[in-house]
Amino acid sequence: MPDTAEPTGELTLRTLAMPADANPSGDIFGGWVMAQMDLAAGIRAAEVAAGRVVTAGVKEINFRLPVKVGDTMCIYTNLLKVGRTSMTLDVQAWARRQHSAVREKVTEAVFVMVALDAEGRPRPVSPA
Repeated sequence: MPDTAEPTGELTLRTLAMPADANPSGDIFGGWVMAQMDLAAGIRAAEVAAGRVVTAGVKEINFRLPVKVGDTMCIYTNLLKVGRTSMTLDVQAWARRQHSAVREKVTEAVFVMVALDAEGRPRPVSPA
């Protein structure tokens, strides 16, 4: 995905990076950032699918900048494709730096989500 000076897509999740999510230097664990991205992808895909979804895959995630304790994580989602049972989303994580208006893209990845029926089997999705 091309770099942009501004987030693209829909603001889907905002949360605060807390000390429990950080190493002793105050850097937030990459796994926590990825978990927030997965939550946002799940929220957006469930809205599109009007039901239960699961993460089927994540394509290439690169951590560009650290997230610090006190930063507000803003996760944006952009629906790229709707298949028969799956949805592909571009997910961008932006950090709004503590006590500042500065906002920086910290990572981006492509998530593939699959809609499931009540028995946990893939089910068809209608395009949004």
